[in-house]
Formats: sequence, C-alpha cells, structure tokens
Amino acid sequence: MKTRRGWRANKKAPQDRYKLGVLRAMTAAARLSRDRRVWIAAGAVLLVAVAVAVGVWVHLAGRQDGPPDTRARQYKEFDACLLTGDKGIAEGTRAASAWQGMQQASLQTRARINYVPVTGAQSVTNTRPFLNSLMQRQCGVLIAVGAPQARVAQEAAARHPEVRFVLVDGASHGGKSKAGNVTVAEPDDSMPGVVADVIRRALDASGQ
Repeated sequence: MKTRRGWRANKKAPQDRYKLGVLRAMTAAARLSRDRRVWIAAGAVLLVAVAVAVGVWVHLAGRQDGPPDTRARQYKEFDACLLTGDKGIAEGTRAASAWQGMQQASLQTRARINYVPVTGAQSVTNTRPFLNSLMQRQCGVLIAVGAPQARVAQEAAARHPEVRFVLVDGASHGGKSKAGNVTVAEPDDSMPGVVADVIRRALDASGQ
C-alpha cells in the first residue's frame, strides 16, 4: 500500500508542479502589469510636472518687473511736416538742418514730426501731389525745403490759413512774405532755430 500511495503521490507531483508554475507565472505577470502601470503613472506625473515648469518659466520670462515704464514719450495731437527734395534729410543737406530744428522742437513740445521727400522730377508739377499728401495729414506746421517745394507751399498757404508754413529755398526774400502764416528761413546756421521757434509758437496757438 505504501508503494501504491507513493506511486500516486509521484503521479500527482507533476500536476502540482505544473499548477505551481502557472500560479507563479500569473503572479509575475500581475506584478509586471502593476509595475507597468506604476511606470506609466510616474511618466504621466513627470510630463505634468514638466508642463507646469515650462508654463511658469514662460510666465516669468514674459512678465515685466515693476510697473510700466512711465518714461515712454507721449506725443501731442500736433504734427509738423517737412517736404524735401529727393535726397530727403541726408547729412549736409538743407533739409537735414530743418529736420534738426524740428527735432529740437519735438523734444521741447512733444509735437510729432515727419517728412516726405519728393521723388522723380524736381519740378513744381511733380511736387504738388507730395505736398497735398502732407496736407491730408492735418499738419499744423509745414516746412518746405527746395525751390519747387517752397513754390507749391507758398501757393498752399493762401488756401490753408490755419497752417504755419516755413519756406527754405535759398532765394532772397528779405525774411518777409505777403501771407501772414508764412515764414521764410535762410539756409544758414540760424535755420534750425527759426524752424523750432515756428513749431513752438504754432503749438502754443493751438491751445495744446
């Protein structure tokens, strides 16, 4: 009987070992699955942390330390315009000297300044459209440098008594003009001061 029981025990042993192996395999698989979920969860947490860190960095990088810069220049609603020849305000030109006076006035009064060069033929006919484009900007002062520029500005002065005109053409006018809103500036060292003074007085007269 002992021999039979021993045979039966030996006969069942492979089955038990098989079941034990399956159980171990299932346990390992469960552990692996659990570990995989842990790694996936850890990776998700890491991605969220990186996203938050990047967001914080972007926010800090785009943030301006302190209040807005109050030194930003605020210009008045007043424009001084310059009409020049095809060289514009190139260094050494009369227009450059006029522009210097306009810059001085802008610093003192906060008036806006701009200029437009006449391109193409330097003639009265070709200059008129350029002057008209400036007048559409509601210029409070218009400085015209050059013979054709001064000519068309003189014509426009009669039609726009509300605008102050400064003519710089090198011709001898004796510093006088029939129109009360026209000033003739000689192309010498005094021109920047004359231009700046006209802009200051025009701005004061505008009540701004």
